Amino acid sequence: MGICRINFSMKGIMVSDLHFLHQGFTASSTQSKGESSGEAPSIYLVEDDHILGSTIKKFLEKKLGMEIQYFVSPNELLRSLEGRTPAEVKPFCLVTDISFDDGGADGLLLIDILKERGFFFASIAMTGFASIETAINATKKGVFHYLTKPFELDVLGNLVIKAIVNRLGYTEDIFQKSTRAPQPTLTQKSQKYKIEFPNDKDIYCGMIGRSPQMKEVFDRIRKVAASDSTVLINGPSGTGKELVANAIHALSSRKNNDMISVNCGAIPSELLESELFGHVKGSFTGAISDRKGRFELADKGSIFLDEIGDMPLLLQVKLLRVLQNRKIEKVGGTAPTDVDVRIVTATHRDLEREVLEGNFREDLFYRLNVIPIKVPSLAQRKEDIPLLISYFLSRFVSADGRNNVEFSDDALELLMHYDWPGNVRELENLIERLIILRGGSLIKPADLPAKILRSVPNGVSSVENLISLPDDGMDLKRTLANIEDSLISQALERTRGNKNQASKLLQMNRTTLIEKMKKKGLLQPSL
Repeated sequence: MGICRINFSMKGIMVSDLHFLHQGFTASSTQSKGESSGEAPSIYLVEDDHILGSTIKKFLEKKLGMEIQYFVSPNELLRSLEGRTPAEVKPFCLVTDISFDDGGADGLLLIDILKERGFFFASIAMTGFASIETAINATKKGVFHYLTKPFELDVLGNLVIKAIVNRLGYTEDIFQKSTRAPQPTLTQKSQKYKIEFPNDKDIYCGMIGRSPQMKEVFDRIRKVAASDSTVLINGPSGTGKELVANAIHALSSRKNNDMISVNCGAIPSELLESELFGHVKGSFTGAISDRKGRFELADKGSIFLDEIGDMPLLLQVKLLRVLQNRKIEKVGGTAPTDVDVRIVTATHRDLEREVLEGNFREDLFYRLNVIPIKVPSLAQRKEDIPLLISYFLSRFVSADGRNNVEFSDDALELLMHYDWPGNVRELENLIERLIILRGGSLIKPADLPAKILRSVPNGVSSVENLISLPDDGMDLKRTLANIEDSLISQALERTRGNKNQASKLLQMNRTTLIEKMKKKGLLQPSL
């Protein structure tokens, strides 16, 4: 099927597609039919441009093999549902324009009305008059995708499929039953691991997690947010400790005041005291005026001290006094200043070990560790990896979907087995890199970084996972020789040319390795 592109200049100015991540879709729990019912969902199209509406209807019916119910206004759709309870209406995907010429309800108001009536649906909003304000409003209303005209019809078709699968709980089988159209192209899903978009229960204050470990973190945040107790967040780098701190502040009674963040490891020790507590004019060279510190700026709010384990011992003493007395002393000042601030700290270090080694004050540790929150590493919650992949794809893939990537089962299995030393931040960077470098293609094991391939027991899960036989065949002898060359080169590079160590990595005799290097021309003449 070819790609159809329509120019919608009659509807307004032509602007680029915008894509906004769904953050707050809600639906009646009694309507969770999806897979269990086995019945196909409905698709409602609302568009007052008859030519455009008829074109979209015809295209979607051909692509999906499903009947599209077409309405020319929101009121017409609402009248068709009048008198019917949510239990009597199948889950549906709503594709609606935002603005209409009849002066009645617009598309966003239609979404509000349908949600108030308790219907279970996913929505896609179209507009020819894009604006940031409209996009924000659409996002707040839980729109699955905000699509700006002109767009390619195939993009809309794929969005409808994804909305039905990811929001309404159906599987690809619902489309495969159709004989009127070829099977639609969907993001490839592994039999063992399934990439799926996080639902409302998986997203908490900007954090994503379905694993018991993350649910425990969410529960701890809810319990501690209402108090003013000091919190110590511990976890490896890249796990989202600052997101936890932000959530604690956002759910607290101090949310209407500022939360000031300070990275104690990023500020030179000689400047950190002034940054935290402020200084008075003339207290040191360059102090040309009085200056408030971060504690004073956070008065009535919260202060987040990140990497507290990197704070110098001298400042640890002064911070202990602040915790005890809730008073600060500016550099060069004589009178203490009262502060009303909630203190949240974070570190990737093991502070108990730092205390034993004399790098952190024991009394300060116990003052900070009133309520500990342990953020798990990504390796400890691998079941969240598919959710995070889907989330990052929605962030980095362009609105027209041209640079979307799909993961083969083998590639996804490698990602699930990798230990992710850089945690969520490393996964985010990988997805962004793959979209930039491999956008529009199927990601196979060979497309992943070598360190991920090496992380699987015995180096790779299986040889057939790494190489796919091309349709026109291959030169097997040359291919195997190239693989051998690559592995020998990697072993020598990793061991800095040490043949004894390289032979151990490759599990072969040193003499055999040298003979192979000679035959392949990998051995320097001087050797």
